[in-house]
Amino acid sequence: MAKLTKLSVFKAQNPTVETPLDKTTRIVRKMAEEETEQRQAKNNRLRTARLEREGGTPTKPSR
Repeated sequence: MAKLTKLSVFKAQNPTVETPLDKTTRIVRKMAEEETEQRQAKNNRLRTARLEREGGTPTKPSR
């Protein structure tokens, strides 16, 4: 049986290497999140403009 020491028990693990699939997944998720943020900003802007045009006061947009 191997003798356990502070150095052998608490070794820092090497960070995992990002595979091409992981890289693609990360990039696609980032793109989807950015598109969602842009869509929400556009919807909020259009909602505010519609409410102002209809004569109502715009309320704070709900999420």
